[in-house]
Amino acid sequence: MKRYCLALDLVDDPVLIAEYENWHKAENCWPEIKQSITGAGITSMEIYRAGNRLFMIMDTDDSFNFEKKSAMDAANPKVQEWEQLMWKYQLALPWAKPGEKWILMNEIFNLKA
Repeated sequence: MKRYCLALDLVDDPVLIAEYENWHKAENCWPEIKQSITGAGITSMEIYRAGNRLFMIMDTDDSFNFEKKSAMDAANPKVQEWEQLMWKYQLALPWAKPGEKWILMNEIFNLKA
């Protein structure tokens, strides 16, 4: 198992943030999105919010890699539709490359290390 932590901002608008959270409720998230996540080798995913900053924790199995996930997403029209919808709410971090959303974070402390 490998753990990845990623960050992304939301547009700083309370109405849009509420809409974004609503889309991510278990009953509103599209089943195709959940399938694309688990199909890529992601075994657990959590997203937390502080203000307009999002923090994602992903646990993966040995089959996961970002290149494979990216290729799978690019080939999946439903994932592309979801990602386009989410851009209404998401705001790339200032240091993100064009079109880049979630940014991989570097671990700087681990109590167990």
